Amino acid sequence: MEGHEEKKDVHEDKQKAQEKREETIEKYRHAPESHNLGLWLGGIQVFLLMIIVFQTSSLNSVVVDVGALDKQPSGNNQPAAPKNNIDMKALVDDDSYLGNENAPVVIVEFSDYQCPFCRRFWIDTLPSLKKEYIDTGKVRLVYRDFPLNFHAGSKPAAEAAECAGERGGNQMYFAFHDMIFEEQNKLGQGTISFGANELKAWAKSVSGLDYGKWEECFESGKYSSEVEKDLQDGVSAGIKGTPGFIINGQIVSGAQPFQVFKQVIDAELQKV
Repeated sequence: MEGHEEKKDVHEDKQKAQEKREETIEKYRHAPESHNLGLWLGGIQVFLLMIIVFQTSSLNSVVVDVGALDKQPSGNNQPAAPKNNIDMKALVDDDSYLGNENAPVVIVEFSDYQCPFCRRFWIDTLPSLKKEYIDTGKVRLVYRDFPLNFHAGSKPAAEAAECAGERGGNQMYFAFHDMIFEEQNKLGQGTISFGANELKAWAKSVSGLDYGKWEECFESGKYSSEVEKDLQDGVSAGIKGTPGFIINGQIVSGAQPFQVFKQVIDAELQKV
């Protein structure tokens, strides 16, 4: 009997719940139009808020699923992350750099030549870093490639810059590096791809570059594996988008303002 009574109670509870749902549905079905309009407008407000949050978070970097590196970018804005036992000496590799080789603070930049946020860092932040820290011997900035595969011009540009560096060391590398970011703006700040023809035209404009030797290097594709190594080293170190920076073991994501870099650098200099 007890089992029968329990089944009866459960059945009655389910019946009451169903009646309650039907009552609620009927209530909203016949609700005043103003009430329905309020619900509709409320839904729009939530949707617009989601868009604003997404756009606000997309101001500083292109971030990807580094496991696949083939998805559409989403935004990110991150301050310095804690150290995670990164071997800075290995991370520096043999890539081109600005500043004193023995500087107490090392910044490794992982960048994409077609990324508009990387160009923003080059325009807005790098000049101040050079003036206060790089040119004064306090910081060494190492540039490494992180070409995203939805930027078709990025990997060829990275190889082109490596060939320039082969002909004239750090000075020629960064002359070509600056040329690419300068010209990028004329192509829609990274939204329009550039290829071999544009890179060859730019190479001819770099003062002191032996164009014949550069072209031979570029067309051989000899630096393709070097660029891929940069990308994989960045992924292994925890870089998830461009631009990404590692400052004495700390990750800074995105084209952050100068003050963000200054805070991390000054803290590292105090340890010297």
